[in-house]
Amino acid sequence: MAPMTWTFSPERVDTPDATALRRDYYDDVASRYWKRPATRAEIDEGLTDDGAELLIPPTGLFLVARYEGKPAGCGGVLLLDEDRAELTRVFLRHAFRGLGGAGALLGTLEEAARELGARRMVLNTRLDLVEARALYTRHGYDEIPPYCTGPYMDIWYGKDL
Repeated sequence: MAPMTWTFSPERVDTPDATALRRDYYDDVASRYWKRPATRAEIDEGLTDDGAELLIPPTGLFLVARYEGKPAGCGGVLLLDEDRAELTRVFLRHAFRGLGGAGALLGTLEEAARELGARRMVLNTRLDLVEARALYTRHGYDEIPPYCTGPYMDIWYGKDL
Protein backbone atom coordinates (compact mmCIF):
# COMPACT_ATOMS: atom_id res chain seq x y z
CA MET A 1 0.00 0.00 0.00
CA ALA A 2 1.36 3.45 -0.94
CA PRO A 3 2.07 5.89 1.92
CA MET A 4 -0.38 8.73 2.45
CA THR A 5 0.99 12.01 1.20
CA TRP A 6 0.71 15.68 2.01
CA THR A 7 1.01 18.43 -0.60
CA PHE A 8 1.12 22.18 -0.08
CA SER A 9 0.31 24.61 -2.86
CA PRO A 10 -0.02 28.39 -3.07
CA GLU A 11 -3.59 29.44 -3.77
CA ARG A 12 -5.60 32.60 -3.91
CA VAL A 13 -7.72 32.99 -0.78
CA ASP A 14 -10.90 33.12 -2.87
CA THR A 15 -10.68 29.69 -4.56
CA PRO A 16 -13.41 27.26 -3.48
CA ASP A 17 -11.01 25.10 -1.42
CA ALA A 18 -9.27 28.10 0.18
CA THR A 19 -12.59 29.77 0.97
CA ALA A 20 -13.98 26.62 2.60
CA LEU A 21 -10.80 26.16 4.64
CA ARG A 22 -10.79 29.80 5.77
CA ARG A 23 -14.44 29.42 6.85
CA ASP A 24 -13.61 26.23 8.78
CA TYR A 25 -10.62 27.95 10.41
CA TYR A 26 -12.71 30.90 11.53
CA ASP A 27 -15.53 28.63 12.70
CA ASP A 28 -13.07 26.59 14.77
CA VAL A 29 -11.29 29.49 16.50
CA ALA A 30 -14.44 31.60 17.00
CA SER A 31 -16.49 28.69 18.36
CA ARG A 32 -13.75 27.86 20.84
CA TYR A 33 -13.51 31.50 21.92
CA TRP A 34 -17.28 31.93 22.35
CA LYS A 35 -17.71 28.39 23.78
CA ARG A 36 -20.59 27.80 21.36
CA PRO A 37 -20.89 27.15 17.62
CA ALA A 38 -20.29 30.25 15.50
CA THR A 39 -23.20 31.17 13.26
CA ARG A 40 -22.90 31.49 9.49
CA ALA A 41 -23.43 35.25 9.83
CA GLU A 42 -20.64 35.50 12.44
CA ILE A 43 -18.28 33.58 10.17
CA ASP A 44 -19.18 35.84 7.22
CA GLU A 45 -18.57 38.92 9.37
CA GLY A 46 -15.26 37.59 10.67
CA LEU A 47 -13.97 36.97 7.15
CA THR A 48 -15.05 40.38 5.85
CA ASP A 49 -12.09 42.74 5.46
CA ASP A 50 -9.81 40.35 7.36
CA GLY A 51 -6.74 41.29 5.30
CA ALA A 52 -6.47 37.91 3.56
CA GLU A 53 -6.11 39.68 0.21
CA LEU A 54 -2.55 40.60 1.27
CA LEU A 55 -1.57 36.91 1.32
CA ILE A 56 -0.22 37.04 -2.24
CA PRO A 57 3.29 37.81 -3.47
CA PRO A 58 5.03 40.13 -2.93
CA THR A 59 3.31 40.87 0.42
CA GLY A 60 2.59 37.31 1.48
CA LEU A 61 1.44 33.84 0.51
CA PHE A 62 -1.50 31.53 1.28
CA LEU A 63 -1.04 27.76 1.14
CA VAL A 64 -3.63 25.01 0.92
CA ALA A 65 -2.61 21.68 2.45
CA ARG A 66 -4.02 18.54 0.87
CA TYR A 67 -3.89 15.02 2.20
CA GLU A 68 -4.19 12.45 -0.58
CA GLY A 69 -5.62 15.25 -2.71
CA LYS A 70 -8.32 16.30 -0.22
CA PRO A 71 -8.26 19.88 1.13
CA ALA A 72 -7.15 19.41 4.72
CA GLY A 73 -5.69 22.67 5.95
CA CYS A 74 -4.23 26.06 5.23
CA GLY A 75 -1.86 28.72 6.41
CA GLY A 76 -0.44 32.05 5.40
CA VAL A 77 2.56 34.29 5.77
CA LEU A 78 2.39 38.07 5.65
CA LEU A 79 5.45 40.29 5.36
CA LEU A 80 5.43 42.86 8.15
CA ASP A 81 8.64 44.63 7.14
CA GLU A 82 11.86 43.84 5.30
CA ASP A 83 12.96 41.28 7.93
CA ARG A 84 9.82 39.81 9.50
CA ALA A 85 6.92 37.72 8.30
CA GLU A 86 3.84 36.88 10.34
CA LEU A 87 2.47 33.36 10.45
CA THR A 88 -1.32 33.46 10.16
CA ARG A 89 -4.40 31.28 9.66
CA VAL A 90 -2.59 28.00 10.34
CA PHE A 91 -5.28 25.33 10.47
CA LEU A 92 -5.87 21.64 9.89
CA ARG A 93 -9.36 20.21 9.76
CA HIS A 94 -9.90 17.91 12.75
CA ALA A 95 -10.18 14.78 10.57
CA PHE A 96 -6.63 15.33 9.32
CA ARG A 97 -4.89 16.05 12.63
CA GLY A 98 -2.34 13.58 13.93
CA LEU A 99 -1.13 12.65 10.44
CA GLY A 100 2.03 14.77 10.36
CA GLY A 101 0.57 17.61 8.35
CA ALA A 102 0.87 20.44 10.85
CA GLY A 103 4.65 20.29 11.14
CA ALA A 104 5.06 19.88 7.38
CA LEU A 105 2.72 22.83 6.76
CA LEU A 106 4.66 24.95 9.24
CA GLY A 107 7.96 24.07 7.55
CA THR A 108 6.55 24.90 4.12
CA LEU A 109 5.26 28.26 5.39
CA GLU A 110 8.67 29.04 6.91
CA GLU A 111 10.34 28.28 3.57
CA ALA A 112 7.80 30.53 1.81
CA ALA A 113 8.64 33.34 4.25
CA ARG A 114 12.35 32.91 3.52
CA GLU A 115 11.63 33.07 -0.22
CA LEU A 116 9.74 36.33 0.36
CA GLY A 117 12.88 37.70 2.05
CA ALA A 118 11.99 37.29 5.73
CA ARG A 119 14.68 36.38 8.23
CA ARG A 120 12.33 36.03 11.21
CA MET A 121 8.83 34.62 11.66
CA VAL A 122 6.48 36.00 14.32
CA LEU A 123 2.92 35.12 15.29
CA ASN A 124 0.25 35.81 17.83
CA THR A 125 -2.34 33.45 19.22
CA ARG A 126 -4.65 32.86 22.15
CA LEU A 127 -3.87 30.95 25.34
CA ASP A 128 -6.82 28.58 24.79
CA LEU A 129 -5.42 27.38 21.44
CA VAL A 130 -3.19 24.90 23.22
CA GLU A 131 -2.60 22.64 20.21
CA ALA A 132 -1.30 25.58 18.16
CA ARG A 133 0.93 26.75 20.99
CA ALA A 134 2.35 23.23 21.38
CA LEU A 135 3.03 23.05 17.63
CA TYR A 136 4.90 26.34 17.61
CA THR A 137 7.07 25.59 20.65
CA ARG A 138 7.78 22.07 19.34
CA HIS A 139 9.14 23.70 16.16
CA GLY A 140 11.45 26.20 17.83
CA TYR A 141 9.22 29.22 18.45
CA ASP A 142 9.90 31.13 21.66
CA GLU A 143 7.63 33.53 23.49
CA ILE A 144 8.42 37.17 22.58
CA PRO A 145 7.14 40.58 23.67
CA PRO A 146 3.97 41.73 21.86
CA TYR A 147 4.62 43.19 18.40
CA CYS A 148 0.95 44.05 17.82
CA THR A 149 -2.27 44.29 19.82
CA GLY A 150 -5.81 43.09 19.33
CA PRO A 151 -8.74 41.54 21.14
CA TYR A 152 -7.84 37.93 20.31
CA MET A 153 -4.13 38.05 21.09
CA ASP A 154 -2.82 36.63 24.36
CA ILE A 155 0.69 35.40 23.53
CA TRP A 156 3.31 36.13 20.87
CA TYR A 157 6.02 33.88 19.46
CA GLY A 158 9.04 34.33 17.21
CA LYS A 159 11.69 32.28 15.47
CA ASP A 160 14.73 33.15 13.40
CA LEU A 161 14.52 31.62 9.96
